[in-house]
Amino acid sequence: MGVTTSILQQTNLESRARSPNLGIVASVRGSVVDIRFDAHLPPIFSVLRAGAENQIVIEVLAQRDARHVRGIALTPTQGLARGMAVEDTAGPLKVPVGKGILSRMFDVFGNVIDRQPAPADVQWRSVHRAPPPLAQRSTKTEIFETGIKVIDVLVPLERGGKAGLFGGAGVGKTVLLTEMIHNMIGHHDGVSIFCGIGERCREGEELYRGMKEAGVLPNMVMVFGQMNEPPGSRFRVGHAALTMAEYFRDEEHRDVLLLIDNIFRFIQAGMEVSGLMGQMPSRLGYQPTMGTELSGLEERIANTDAGAITSIQAVYVPADDFTDPAAVHTFSHLSASIVLSRKRASEGLFPAIDPLQSSSKMATPGIVGERHYNLAQEIRRTLAQYGELKDIIAMLGLEQLSPEDRKVVGRARRLERFLTQPFFTTEQFTNLKGKLVSLKDSLDGCERILRDEFKDCPESGLYMIGPISEVKGKTKAVPPAAPEPETKAGNNQSGEAKPAAELHLAPEAKLQPKVEHAVAAHAS
Repeated sequence: MGVTTSILQQTNLESRARSPNLGIVASVRGSVVDIRFDAHLPPIFSVLRAGAENQIVIEVLAQRDARHVRGIALTPTQGLARGMAVEDTAGPLKVPVGKGILSRMFDVFGNVIDRQPAPADVQWRSVHRAPPPLAQRSTKTEIFETGIKVIDVLVPLERGGKAGLFGGAGVGKTVLLTEMIHNMIGHHDGVSIFCGIGERCREGEELYRGMKEAGVLPNMVMVFGQMNEPPGSRFRVGHAALTMAEYFRDEEHRDVLLLIDNIFRFIQAGMEVSGLMGQMPSRLGYQPTMGTELSGLEERIANTDAGAITSIQAVYVPADDFTDPAAVHTFSHLSASIVLSRKRASEGLFPAIDPLQSSSKMATPGIVGERHYNLAQEIRRTLAQYGELKDIIAMLGLEQLSPEDRKVVGRARRLERFLTQPFFTTEQFTNLKGKLVSLKDSLDGCERILRDEFKDCPESGLYMIGPISEVKGKTKAVPPAAPEPETKAGNNQSGEAKPAAELHLAPEAKLQPKVEHAVAAHAS
């Protein structure tokens, strides 16, 4: 009897495998679809297809009773009607992985969206994967060197860590992300994956074109769940990008740089899905499962013995309220916070990173070393003192400061300019060759500036250079000359070049130190 039962079960399984599991649409409410199955219910996270050409994709999120499941549509539901047939694909949402996906653009379903043929020689993997267990994680703490001076010195990133990038429009956020991709590919032998969650179509097209012109496309993958797509699609695109990143980490043993823009839109999409599914909202309208959903995504970003996934995430803070639940839950996962300042961008100090508001848990003596830690603290102290003195300078002028305070202002202004850097990705706009600066050169330059070695050099000589050794080349443009009678001593108190030494320069070069001084006077 038992043998007969097992044979019947085997026959039923084989018949199910041969014939698709079909259901019927019971109700449609926006993106929420209820489907009736008479044979057997598909499990949670199964993908269902409906429509004349199976173009409507539905993901099962709940089993309501013995006959009905409720799913969220990942595509628009126009044309879907009650009574239409639905086919169970007998599997979860999958995306392609492998070397063939490099230099390509995908949507959440793994379809190419760059008008080129579909990639060959790829495997398909489920987007629902568990984070690596603690036994496989690497406990080794390493610095992730970016080649960008202000980040490496003041906000060091962690290899396998997560950094939040706080910034609005027009402060250089995309440029900074692009530069990190360029440096990662060129000097870390790694792969970069850009994930646009709720991204505007315009921004995605501009980013793709910029990557192609910068020559960094061959070693990167771009995945987009755009702003006009349903919330279910935007909610899953982060998992799709992470699945691709995990392949390169676990199978290819390569370091991966994962850039997510914007992690708040992932939480927002989850909030929309939760509301559509009829769940009772929590504080401020957020879904009650927000912490679990965000952790399910963030905990997969980790370093193992095989490789590391380092993530740079743009974070939008609603109404600048850092007590918002979305910001609070995101902060708990980040190892570094990089704050972009519109005020610094308006002064031309790029990258426009605010060194006093940015922070990193890696900036401790036990990780970066005593010298690096002490230098970073001294830089922050100098810049903070300069910020306090700006009001006095604006009201009374630099001459009213004590000699010691004048030295602090000179050091701080030179540090601000030394921490600027020309980027490879902006060469076509600035006509300045991009610079990649090692951590050793960055620390040496800051240390020498704090020791007042360059107090007699013009501040403009430190602006937009690479290592500190390039200062000599820039100061040659200001030949020494005898002081003119009309030259005032006040013009040289901050270490600026004398006007008499600039008479043979171009007009814009002659006016530059004065313009910079005026900007500093009105900065506050």
